[in-house]
Amino acid sequence: MSAQASETRSVRVLRVGEQVRHVLSEILMRGEVHDDVLTSHPVSITEVRMSPDLRHATVFVKPLLGENEDAVIKALRTNTAFLQREVAARVRQKYAARLKFLADESFDEGTHIDQLLRAPQVAQDLRDED
Repeated sequence: MSAQASETRSVRVLRVGEQVRHVLSEILMRGEVHDDVLTSHPVSITEVRMSPDLRHATVFVKPLLGENEDAVIKALRTNTAFLQREVAARVRQKYAARLKFLADESFDEGTHIDQLLRAPQVAQDLRDED
């Protein structure tokens, strides 16, 4: 496969992932999933990573304010079949992508790094370099 074909494929994977993210966000925002947990907890779809063949989508989610994350993930997983059907109907692809929901830990990691950088010992070391 040429470099140009590979680049085109990766752009397509990113584009489809973004379409899936928008569709899922819209479904959840409009309350189309009839689930008490999802209705009462606003959820942010932070990223969707598609497999190269576009058959699998890993969906990273974060409940707003980070509340009841486990319950939200469980509710999304319980409603996966409905969400897959809706995504397949709205994102025209040859195959319907299988969705896998995971908690987005990147915010927690960023907060942890920020806390480490603000620790007195690290702040002292950073000042010493100046």
